[in-house]
Amino acid sequence: MKNPQKIAEPTGKLGILLVGLGAVSTTTIAGVIAIRRGLAKPIGSLTQMGTIRLGKRTEGRSPLIRDFVPLAGLKDIVFGAWDIFEDTAYDAAKTAGVLDKDLLDQIRPEMEAIKPMSAVFDRRYVKRLDGPNVKKGTNKKELAEQLIEDMRRFKKENNCDRLVMIWCGSTEVYLTESAAHASIGNLEKALEASDDNVPSSMIYAYAAIKEGIPYANAAPNLSADIPALLELADDTGSPLAGKDLKTGQTWMKTVVAPGIKARLLGVHGWYSTNILGNRDGEVLDDPESFKTKEESKKSVLDYILQPKLYPDLYGKLDHVVRINYYPPRGDNKEGWDNIDIFGWLGYPMQLKINFLCRDSILAAPIVLDTALFLDLARRANMSGIQEWLSFYYKSPMHAKGLYPEHDLFIQLMKLKNTLRFMRGEELITHLGLEYYD
Repeated sequence: MKNPQKIAEPTGKLGILLVGLGAVSTTTIAGVIAIRRGLAKPIGSLTQMGTIRLGKRTEGRSPLIRDFVPLAGLKDIVFGAWDIFEDTAYDAAKTAGVLDKDLLDQIRPEMEAIKPMSAVFDRRYVKRLDGPNVKKGTNKKELAEQLIEDMRRFKKENNCDRLVMIWCGSTEVYLTESAAHASIGNLEKALEASDDNVPSSMIYAYAAIKEGIPYANAAPNLSADIPALLELADDTGSPLAGKDLKTGQTWMKTVVAPGIKARLLGVHGWYSTNILGNRDGEVLDDPESFKTKEESKKSVLDYILQPKLYPDLYGKLDHVVRINYYPPRGDNKEGWDNIDIFGWLGYPMQLKINFLCRDSILAAPIVLDTALFLDLARRANMSGIQEWLSFYYKSPMHAKGLYPEHDLFIQLMKLKNTLRFMRGEELITHLGLEYYD
């Protein structure tokens, strides 16, 4: 966009369609229902609790983001989902074990009313899972058409004005871009041929984008990040965001690494290990799925520290990432980081971080924010990659020829300046010289 656009008002209901009804999705759904009923606060959600400064610091204008831009209200959200298991959102949330039974029982009727549609699933891409609630079709193109029919039916039955789709399913095996992904023509031929280069997440992405629906990828899968689907999004007007929600250990890296670099301290090594016992941990116990996640987690430091620009400080950095499946831990993830740094005259120092977090508790507000911001982008006619939403992702989608911005604080500035731009407000650079002229 070259100039601020008129943003259509968020009239009617917004349908948020979640692929996968596991821990992240059920925690998101339960949280929105609980917040709507006054049982909890939307802690961690920028769209619900964040403010945005407008104009000079002396003006004292810092409205809530949800009052500044026209976002869909929580009361207008309707949730739908696909899953390979037939459990309702209530039963799935109990199985996930994230939320207290007392809270779930208070919202049980609304959670039980959400029943998953049958999923597009192929065990070749997620080897540690299997379930009965799976679509059948003669080829992958037909499966995509079934998803499109699901979306249209959901929209009609729930009287929705607009839809957003977010992949909250598992991490698939590692795939790289191929000829099948080069153009929409190639991709559609690959769908018809049930090409192995088209994983389940890509079928969902194709279906959403074909319908002009905003799509976000909360996993590190290749999914929508291919030329064919970028071409299709340009044609249909779908805004896109992803990949891989930035929640625990990687979020901490995007906080700590910019601080180390800002002070021009060197890093000899950064060792990261995690223990996780939920379904995500089980999936990542497969080496092929872990490879996909590893690529997402390891790239962060390369882009933040820029070893080619600072070879004396980061040119020989040894970066190791481990994820260990440990069932007793459940959704309570623990991440350890040992960082070997050095300072003035090369003297060594260390940082050690032990982060005990709740994976889905950190992810849920990001899912909500992404859905609301993508809906905003759609109503502002902003199609294709929404780099301003990189704040939420480990491997942010970005234009070809650019490197992704991983510094959390630069990402937040980019996000808020985009909102200011959309409303015709002055962008904030934090230069501040005007206060001293």
